[in-house]
Amino acid sequence: MKLRDWPCEERPRERLLRHGAATLSDAELLAIFLGSGSRGHDAVAQARGVLAEHGPLRALLDRPAQALLDLPGLGPASACRLHAALELGNRHLAGALERGEALTDPARAGEYFARRLRGLPHEVFACLFLDTRHRALAFEELFRGTIDGAEVHPREVVRRCLAHNAAAVIIGHNHPSGVSEPSAADRAVTARLREALALVDVRLLDHFVVGDGAPCSMAARGWL
Repeated sequence: MKLRDWPCEERPRERLLRHGAATLSDAELLAIFLGSGSRGHDAVAQARGVLAEHGPLRALLDRPAQALLDLPGLGPASACRLHAALELGNRHLAGALERGEALTDPARAGEYFARRLRGLPHEVFACLFLDTRHRALAFEELFRGTIDGAEVHPREVVRRCLAHNAAAVIIGHNHPSGVSEPSAADRAVTARLREALALVDVRLLDHFVVGDGAPCSMAARGWL
């Protein structure tokens, strides 16, 4: 049975238009990108099969576009559409930080770090530079490491803050293991950075550790 033979009110596209994308399951959202299923399977059944064998959804979408080509039902067109959609989401979130609005919701910054760093196979340390009104100036990946660590140099962070004339900064790094709990080393480097930045009158607002689930905010933990 093909999707066009489903009752109109049950088809994923029609439900999305009537009730919004949030009402669709992972398989239904993926089916919209697949467009059609394989012999004997509609697009939703095909999507369920892909997720059952290669999911969950985030694990599937963390794959490079080229790797998606090896999965059943995901040809070049579907793989490109999926990664284009992910990049659109990243740019939409970045646009909210880049259009001159003051950053008043810390969770939005945490989500931005998660979008940029989650799923990377190695540890990356990044900075979001802000002006005196906490408007975004720039986002930079400053240090790259291995699967379990990245060496952070406070002097370089200070130098980049001065280059951007930043008044405040939010930092973040990912844990490829998926565990977002900050280590003792994470807390130690945060303290060193806060002290170094204070010498040039730059406030360290938060340090996010990105893993599976919501990123961990050190400011929320009371460690800043």
